[in-house]
Amino acid sequence: MEHDRPPNDPGEGLRRRRFLGYLVTAPTLAVAVQLAGDSAVAEIPTLPQPEEILDVGDLVRLASAPTSGLVAVQVHEDGTASFALPRAEVGQGITTTVAMLIAEELDLPLEKVAVTLSDARPELLFNQFTGGSTSVRSLYTPVRTAAAIARRRLVDTAARQWRVHASKLTTEAGVVSYGGKRATYGSLAKAAAVTRTTRVSASLKDPSEFTVVGKPTGRVDALAAVTGRKTFGMDLNVPDALPTMMRRPPTIDGTVASVGNAAAVRAMPGITDVAAMKHGVAVRGRTFGQCIDALRALEVTWRPGPVAGESDGTVLAKLRKSVPSLTGPPLFSRSVDAEFTFMFASNSPLEPDVAIADVRSGSAEIWSSLKAPGDAQTEIAKRLGLPVTAVKVHVVEGGGSFGRRLHPDAAVEAAEISRKMGKPVKLSWSRTDSVRQGRVHPMCVSRVRATYRGGNVLSYEQRHVSTETSFSHGFGDMVSSNAAKLPIVGNQAVAQVFFTLSQSSPYSFGTTKQTLTEIPLKFRTGSMRNVYSPNVVCARELVVDRLAAAMDKDPVAFRREFLDDARLRTVLDKAASEGGWGRSLPGGVAQGIGLAAEYRAACAVLVELDCRPETVNRPIEHGVAGPRVTRALIVVDAGLPVNPRGLEAQMIGGLSDGIAMGLTAGLHIKDGIPLEGSWDNYFYTRQWNTPPQTRVIVLPPTSDDPSGAGELAVAPALAAVACAYARATGTMPTRFPINHATLGFEPFPLQPSTPQSPIDGLDRAF
Repeated sequence: MEHDRPPNDPGEGLRRRRFLGYLVTAPTLAVAVQLAGDSAVAEIPTLPQPEEILDVGDLVRLASAPTSGLVAVQVHEDGTASFALPRAEVGQGITTTVAMLIAEELDLPLEKVAVTLSDARPELLFNQFTGGSTSVRSLYTPVRTAAAIARRRLVDTAARQWRVHASKLTTEAGVVSYGGKRATYGSLAKAAAVTRTTRVSASLKDPSEFTVVGKPTGRVDALAAVTGRKTFGMDLNVPDALPTMMRRPPTIDGTVASVGNAAAVRAMPGITDVAAMKHGVAVRGRTFGQCIDALRALEVTWRPGPVAGESDGTVLAKLRKSVPSLTGPPLFSRSVDAEFTFMFASNSPLEPDVAIADVRSGSAEIWSSLKAPGDAQTEIAKRLGLPVTAVKVHVVEGGGSFGRRLHPDAAVEAAEISRKMGKPVKLSWSRTDSVRQGRVHPMCVSRVRATYRGGNVLSYEQRHVSTETSFSHGFGDMVSSNAAKLPIVGNQAVAQVFFTLSQSSPYSFGTTKQTLTEIPLKFRTGSMRNVYSPNVVCARELVVDRLAAAMDKDPVAFRREFLDDARLRTVLDKAASEGGWGRSLPGGVAQGIGLAAEYRAACAVLVELDCRPETVNRPIEHGVAGPRVTRALIVVDAGLPVNPRGLEAQMIGGLSDGIAMGLTAGLHIKDGIPLEGSWDNYFYTRQWNTPPQTRVIVLPPTSDDPSGAGELAVAPALAAVACAYARATGTMPTRFPINHATLGFEPFPLQPSTPQSPIDGLDRAF
């Protein structure tokens, strides 16, 4: 592209804002960025809800801005560029997106941009947190600015060498040109480096000039993924880090009372160490198979965990008892009242929790997939009694997360085991460990009352009550994570902030109240994908359908009438027209639609659900399949979609999550532990209930900036499935997943937990 005009050039377009950055001392060109003048939040609408003024993404973007100058794009003598990304890559494609931003502003081929994952850097504070669909929003301008400054510096360097004005030079595909002269970025990289940090500025491209951003692009790691060459934690070869596993208690967070045969187990083939820890007994061996044999042979006496007496029924009773009273209906009005129950669920990523730890006297080194590595580093240092600077944490790519990698459970556990054994360990949780003792999405109840009179909705009130959601990671930094761990009020405060800044109703329903109450039952919970929104939005959209029926209106027409969000109206209209809303369907088959506006994005999902007996009664491995989504359409407005192909994949993933949460995926709690132990009885979306027809429509850019979207489709997908079920059967579902309530889906085999049950399923753990 043509080089930036001088800053005082009157021909420069008004849309070109200048951004500040730094040329950082390095052997070759390195650029960091100071984000300034771009931190305003959206204009305040009339009668706003808090999320509409400032959402979680805004909060993270503002909090990370002061440290954005501590991350840098570097250009090397071989003509490539590199960037150490202060975020986690767990399959969402953030490394591809960031590489596209750098390639765009640097005028460099995408294949010449290398994006790696940064080690934990406590000085980054809030700027090393992956969650809440905030990554692209918070990195979009800083990364582009650093790349733009790098390109300008390379051009200035060539201009000095050629003794011409920089404005006459052009850049393309990693080459600076003027007339017949050409210089590669690699040939200029060393000369462009500086000996002291220098403050500089550059203009960013106008979106109309983009040649990379906005174009459907394949993942930069796709070939490595499909050929088995991608490296995950289990693939790392750290010297002497032998396979290690843990025998776990029969209740959540139970503790070890005694080990009766540690010496005999230590003498088993291949076993090098046996160590009793607080919440289990660790074994280290030459192979994972030998570790499994040792786990089965252990004779452990356990103390019960903090929720040992809890089962589904006792938890539900506590939740219902804690629901705040609803406001009485206005005079001469009618109301729609409903209560919905959502069971515990597992985020169950494909890769179980894995961590490698090498703890020596006075130091520790950790390798793990971590979405809040600063929190992991702080917690490990605290557990080991070391200064934070003595703990080195390497972030590796993870095989999925859906919220699981926010908590450093495996990394902390591996560090403690390594310290106790005095040897490096490669710790892997089994699939059973992951489901039964890993983080779960909390069980919750949502009670809703909507009042109406004539053609108006007067009020909407939703009281959401949940078992406590652990936010012990805070926003990835030492300050907020420590605050979240304060007794009694700490976690509750963070939960309230997150709920308030993520939940709002898009409808003009008069007085609107949405509140969160969490009861302090100590299950091992965490922020599963989309956190509170799937349950809150599902309950809301079912009530919206009930309101439409009570007022004798079509569900789509009713939504359109009361929506106060223009972007939601657009995706709704597109979904209704492209999805054939209202088309003739057989009896027992119906359409449902769900809407969500979050992360400054908008999404509509329309599904068709087949509830006919011949479909419901299809045989599967341990019963019948239940209803099936046969067609699904997702329409998404993500502002500026940086990579539409990656966005489409995220939408399909969110649809699969929503279908699972709506129909099949839930945990049964009995005597303080989930009875499900693996995917043969935890029914995430399978081939037999994946829609045969799925379509995603990504709307053209509606903004110069990207919105968040990684979790966006989960809530409207769940809501659409629920609404379709209500229309197909004539019965509004009130307990989720639906198959648990209507078909009696139970884990196989369904039995009380025993001292052996925590290791059931180890044969299928990998």
